[in-house]
Amino acid sequence: MPQIFVGNLPFDASEAELRRRFECYGRVSSVRMVADAATSRPRGFAFVNMPSMDDADEAVTRLAGSSMGGRLLTINESRSSPSPSTASSDGDRKSTRDSILQMFETLRGE
Repeated sequence: MPQIFVGNLPFDASEAELRRRFECYGRVSSVRMVADAATSRPRGFAFVNMPSMDDADEAVTRLAGSSMGGRLLTINESRSSPSPSTASSDGDRKSTRDSILQMFETLRGE
């Protein structure tokens, strides 16, 4: 399911308003406005999911360069986020530390 990133949103924008804009180009599965975890205040960006790739492409093309509340929106296909680090346990960190120490000892000639 295509996910669309919408940035530079006005802080008073609503999910309903964003949904209405995208529904002009096809069915919208979900709209997620991102808020700051500590303050619950909007961060000015959202993700819109549309089930049809054709509809999502059309929405991105048509809405690129549009504005909302006097702000020029950034709209593009969302990229996947990087995978979390594999060094998540103390054992992994110790192994990495030992490898680095061994490398330094080798470079110093010990």
